Amino acid sequence: MRVLAFFVFLVLCMTLEKCFCKKKPRPKPSCGYPPSQWCKTLEIAMECKVLKQCMELNATRPDPAVPNVTVGLYYESLCPGCRGFLVEQLFPTWVMLADIMDVQLVPYGNAQETEHLGKYEFQCQHGDPECLGNMIETCIMKLVEDMAFLVIFCMEASADVLTAAQPCVQLYAPSVKWETIMTCVKGDQGNQLMHDNAQKTKALNPPHSYVPWVTINGEHTEELEDKALSSLFVLVCSLYTGGKPPACTGAQKKLDRSFC
Repeated sequence: MRVLAFFVFLVLCMTLEKCFCKKKPRPKPSCGYPPSQWCKTLEIAMECKVLKQCMELNATRPDPAVPNVTVGLYYESLCPGCRGFLVEQLFPTWVMLADIMDVQLVPYGNAQETEHLGKYEFQCQHGDPECLGNMIETCIMKLVEDMAFLVIFCMEASADVLTAAQPCVQLYAPSVKWETIMTCVKGDQGNQLMHDNAQKTKALNPPHSYVPWVTINGEHTEELEDKALSSLFVLVCSLYTGGKPPACTGAQKKLDRSFC
Protein backbone atom coordinates (compact mmCIF):
# COMPACT_ATOMS: atom_id res chain seq x y z
CA MET A 1 0.00 0.00 0.00
CA ARG A 2 1.65 3.14 -1.23
CA VAL A 3 -0.38 5.78 0.63
CA LEU A 4 1.07 5.23 4.06
CA ALA A 5 0.70 6.50 7.58
CA PHE A 6 1.03 10.26 7.64
CA PHE A 7 -0.68 10.99 4.32
CA VAL A 8 -3.65 8.76 5.14
CA PHE A 9 -3.83 10.17 8.64
CA LEU A 10 -4.05 13.75 7.37
CA VAL A 11 -6.64 13.06 4.69
CA LEU A 12 -8.91 10.99 6.86
CA CYS A 13 -8.65 13.22 9.88
CA MET A 14 -9.64 16.29 7.86
CA THR A 15 -12.54 14.41 6.29
CA LEU A 16 -13.79 12.82 9.47
CA GLU A 17 -13.55 16.07 11.40
CA LYS A 18 -16.15 17.62 9.06
CA CYS A 19 -18.39 14.55 9.02
CA PHE A 20 -18.44 14.12 12.80
CA CYS A 21 -18.84 17.79 13.76
CA LYS A 22 -21.71 17.89 16.27
CA LYS A 23 -22.59 19.68 19.47
CA LYS A 24 -21.96 16.54 21.48
CA PRO A 25 -18.43 15.08 21.73
CA ARG A 26 -17.13 13.71 18.45
CA PRO A 27 -17.61 9.92 18.30
CA LYS A 28 -14.60 7.73 17.76
CA PRO A 29 -14.52 4.85 15.27
CA SER A 30 -15.51 1.63 16.97
CA CYS A 31 -12.44 -0.27 15.86
CA GLY A 32 -9.08 -1.16 17.27
CA TYR A 33 -6.97 0.17 14.40
CA PRO A 34 -4.97 3.43 14.25
CA PRO A 35 -5.94 5.93 11.51
CA SER A 36 -2.94 4.93 9.41
CA GLN A 37 -4.47 1.46 8.95
CA TRP A 38 -8.10 2.38 8.23
CA CYS A 39 -7.78 2.01 4.45
CA LYS A 40 -5.43 -0.97 4.50
CA THR A 41 -8.16 -3.54 3.76
CA LEU A 42 -11.84 -3.48 2.90
CA GLU A 43 -12.68 -5.23 6.16
CA ILE A 44 -10.85 -2.65 8.29
CA ALA A 45 -12.46 0.25 6.42
CA MET A 46 -15.91 -1.23 7.02
CA GLU A 47 -15.22 -1.93 10.69
CA CYS A 48 -13.95 1.62 11.23
CA LYS A 49 -16.89 3.08 9.28
CA VAL A 50 -14.71 4.96 6.78
CA LEU A 51 -15.43 2.93 3.65
CA LYS A 52 -16.67 5.96 1.67
CA GLN A 53 -13.61 8.02 2.53
CA CYS A 54 -11.27 5.16 1.61
CA MET A 55 -13.02 4.64 -1.73
CA GLU A 56 -12.63 8.35 -2.53
CA LEU A 57 -8.97 8.14 -1.61
CA ASN A 58 -8.43 5.08 -3.80
CA ALA A 59 -10.14 6.80 -6.74
CA THR A 60 -7.45 9.49 -6.83
CA ARG A 61 -4.51 7.09 -7.00
CA PRO A 62 -2.39 6.99 -10.16
CA ASP A 63 -2.26 4.07 -12.60
CA PRO A 64 -0.60 1.16 -10.72
CA ALA A 65 0.96 -0.03 -14.00
CA VAL A 66 3.20 3.07 -14.14
CA PRO A 67 6.37 2.61 -12.06
CA ASN A 68 6.94 4.92 -9.13
CA VAL A 69 9.90 7.25 -8.90
CA THR A 70 12.34 5.68 -6.44
CA VAL A 71 14.39 8.07 -4.33
CA GLY A 72 17.34 6.51 -2.53
CA LEU A 73 19.10 8.30 0.32
CA TYR A 74 22.53 7.13 1.47
CA TYR A 75 23.13 9.01 4.68
CA GLU A 76 24.42 9.16 8.26
CA SER A 77 22.08 9.52 11.22
CA LEU A 78 23.99 12.43 12.80
CA CYS A 79 25.16 14.23 9.65
CA PRO A 80 23.61 17.74 9.72
CA GLY A 81 23.25 17.90 5.93
CA CYS A 82 21.63 14.46 5.82
CA ARG A 83 19.20 15.37 8.57
CA GLY A 84 18.27 18.61 6.85
CA PHE A 85 17.54 16.89 3.54
CA LEU A 86 15.53 14.07 5.13
CA VAL A 87 13.44 16.40 7.30
CA GLU A 88 12.99 19.37 4.95
CA GLN A 89 12.87 17.71 1.52
CA LEU A 90 12.51 13.93 1.50
CA PHE A 91 9.78 13.45 4.09
CA PRO A 92 7.54 16.38 3.02
CA THR A 93 7.81 15.28 -0.61
CA TRP A 94 6.87 11.72 0.35
CA VAL A 95 3.87 13.00 2.32
CA MET A 96 2.57 14.79 -0.77
CA LEU A 97 3.60 12.26 -3.43
CA ALA A 98 3.50 8.88 -1.68
CA ASP A 99 1.32 7.48 -4.47
CA ILE A 100 4.01 8.00 -7.11
CA MET A 101 7.17 7.81 -5.02
CA ASP A 102 9.10 5.11 -3.18
CA VAL A 103 11.83 5.84 -0.63
CA GLN A 104 14.91 3.73 0.10
CA LEU A 105 16.96 4.68 3.16
CA VAL A 106 20.50 3.37 3.67
CA PRO A 107 22.08 4.67 6.89
CA TYR A 108 25.83 4.11 6.60
CA GLY A 109 27.44 6.90 4.60
CA ASN A 110 31.15 7.44 5.21
CA ALA A 111 31.47 4.71 7.83
CA GLN A 112 34.22 2.10 7.66
CA GLU A 113 33.70 -1.63 8.15
CA THR A 114 36.11 -4.29 9.38
CA GLU A 115 35.53 -7.95 10.17
CA HIS A 116 36.80 -9.50 13.39
CA LEU A 117 36.09 -13.03 14.62
CA GLY A 118 33.07 -13.39 12.37
CA LYS A 119 31.52 -10.07 13.41
CA TYR A 120 31.53 -6.73 11.65
CA GLU A 121 32.81 -3.65 13.42
CA PHE A 122 32.02 -0.13 12.28
CA GLN A 123 33.68 3.25 12.63
CA CYS A 124 31.48 6.23 11.82
CA GLN A 125 32.33 9.76 10.74
CA HIS A 126 30.61 11.27 13.78
CA GLY A 127 31.78 8.65 16.25
CA ASP A 128 30.11 5.83 18.16
CA PRO A 129 26.84 7.73 18.74
CA GLU A 130 26.33 7.91 14.99
CA CYS A 131 27.04 4.18 14.61
CA LEU A 132 24.37 3.56 17.23
CA GLY A 133 21.94 5.87 15.44
CA ASN A 134 22.60 4.14 12.13
CA MET A 135 22.01 0.75 13.73
CA ILE A 136 18.81 1.82 15.48
CA GLU A 137 17.34 3.21 12.28
CA THR A 138 18.39 0.09 10.36
CA CYS A 139 16.66 -2.16 12.88
CA ILE A 140 13.59 0.09 12.84
CA MET A 141 13.32 -0.35 9.07
CA LYS A 142 13.44 -4.12 9.52
CA LEU A 143 11.06 -4.43 12.47
CA VAL A 144 8.63 -1.52 12.11
CA GLU A 145 8.10 -1.81 8.33
CA ASP A 146 5.25 0.49 7.12
CA MET A 147 5.73 3.01 9.93
CA ALA A 148 9.53 3.05 9.79
CA PHE A 149 9.88 6.27 7.80
CA LEU A 150 7.62 8.09 10.26
CA VAL A 151 9.75 6.90 13.18
CA ILE A 152 13.01 7.86 11.46
CA PHE A 153 11.64 11.29 10.51
CA CYS A 154 10.60 11.77 14.13
CA MET A 155 14.14 10.93 15.26
CA GLU A 156 15.95 13.04 12.69
CA ALA A 157 13.68 16.06 13.28
CA SER A 158 14.37 15.98 17.03
CA ALA A 159 17.06 17.95 18.82
CA ASP A 160 18.71 14.70 19.95
CA VAL A 161 18.35 11.81 17.50
CA LEU A 162 19.29 9.07 19.95
CA THR A 163 17.23 10.32 22.88
CA ALA A 164 14.21 10.62 20.61
CA ALA A 165 14.44 7.06 19.29
CA GLN A 166 12.43 5.26 21.98
CA PRO A 167 9.58 7.80 22.29
CA CYS A 168 9.34 8.00 18.48
CA VAL A 169 8.91 4.22 18.29
CA GLN A 170 6.32 4.34 21.07
CA LEU A 171 4.45 7.12 19.27
CA TYR A 172 4.27 5.69 15.75
CA ALA A 173 4.71 1.94 16.30
CA PRO A 174 3.33 1.20 19.79
CA SER A 175 2.93 -2.49 18.97
CA VAL A 176 6.71 -2.84 18.60
CA LYS A 177 8.52 -3.10 21.93
CA TRP A 178 11.65 -1.03 22.39
CA GLU A 179 13.37 -4.13 23.80
CA THR A 180 12.82 -5.83 20.44
CA ILE A 181 14.56 -2.96 18.65
CA MET A 182 17.50 -3.08 21.04
CA THR A 183 17.82 -6.85 20.73
CA CYS A 184 18.30 -6.29 17.01
CA VAL A 185 20.75 -3.42 17.61
CA LYS A 186 22.94 -5.44 19.97
CA GLY A 187 22.67 -8.79 18.24
CA ASP A 188 23.62 -10.66 15.10
CA GLN A 189 20.58 -9.42 13.20
CA GLY A 190 21.56 -5.76 13.46
CA ASN A 191 25.20 -6.56 12.73
CA GLN A 192 24.25 -8.33 9.50
CA LEU A 193 21.78 -5.61 8.49
CA MET A 194 24.45 -2.95 8.91
CA HIS A 195 26.86 -5.06 6.86
CA ASP A 196 24.19 -5.14 4.15
CA ASN A 197 24.07 -1.32 4.27
CA ALA A 198 27.85 -1.23 3.91
CA GLN A 199 27.66 -3.49 0.87
CA LYS A 200 24.92 -1.40 -0.75
CA THR A 201 26.94 1.77 -0.16
CA LYS A 202 30.16 0.25 -1.52
CA ALA A 203 28.28 -0.94 -4.62
CA LEU A 204 27.26 2.59 -5.63
CA ASN A 205 28.29 3.50 -9.16
CA PRO A 206 29.71 6.06 -9.27
CA PRO A 207 31.14 5.59 -5.76
CA HIS A 208 29.81 8.08 -3.26
CA SER A 209 32.14 10.88 -2.22
CA TYR A 210 29.88 12.68 0.29
CA VAL A 211 26.53 12.42 2.04
CA PRO A 212 23.67 12.95 1.62
CA TRP A 213 24.05 10.93 -1.58
CA VAL A 214 20.80 10.81 -3.52
CA THR A 215 19.88 8.32 -6.22
CA ILE A 216 16.85 8.57 -8.50
CA ASN A 217 15.65 5.22 -9.84
CA GLY A 218 19.06 3.84 -8.89
CA GLU A 219 21.00 6.54 -10.75
CA HIS A 220 23.20 9.29 -9.36
CA THR A 221 24.51 12.31 -11.23
CA GLU A 222 25.57 15.70 -9.97
CA GLU A 223 22.65 17.22 -11.89
CA LEU A 224 20.13 14.91 -10.20
CA GLU A 225 21.73 15.55 -6.81
CA ASP A 226 21.52 19.32 -7.28
CA LYS A 227 17.88 19.13 -8.37
CA ALA A 228 16.99 16.82 -5.48
CA LEU A 229 18.61 19.07 -2.90
CA SER A 230 17.05 22.24 -4.31
CA SER A 231 13.51 20.91 -4.94
CA LEU A 232 12.92 17.19 -4.67
CA PHE A 233 9.17 17.70 -5.06
CA VAL A 234 9.56 19.29 -8.49
CA LEU A 235 12.04 16.62 -9.55
CA VAL A 236 9.77 13.70 -8.62
CA CYS A 237 6.79 15.28 -10.36
CA SER A 238 8.82 15.89 -13.52
CA LEU A 239 10.15 12.33 -13.67
CA TYR A 240 6.88 10.49 -13.08
CA THR A 241 5.74 9.15 -16.46
CA GLY A 242 2.08 8.55 -15.62
CA GLY A 243 -0.77 10.97 -15.17
CA LYS A 244 0.36 13.66 -12.78
CA PRO A 245 -1.40 13.68 -9.39
CA PRO A 246 -3.20 16.89 -8.33
CA ALA A 247 -0.32 17.77 -6.00
CA CYS A 248 1.97 18.07 -9.04
CA THR A 249 -0.40 19.96 -11.31
CA GLY A 250 -2.13 22.17 -8.80
CA ALA A 251 -5.46 20.98 -10.19
CA GLN A 252 -8.45 21.52 -7.97
CA LYS A 253 -10.47 18.51 -6.94
CA LYS A 254 -14.12 18.74 -6.02
CA LEU A 255 -14.75 17.18 -2.63
CA ASP A 256 -17.97 15.93 -1.13
CA ARG A 257 -17.98 18.17 1.93
CA SER A 258 -20.23 18.24 4.93
CA PHE A 259 -20.54 21.37 7.07
CA CYS A 260 -22.17 22.07 10.41
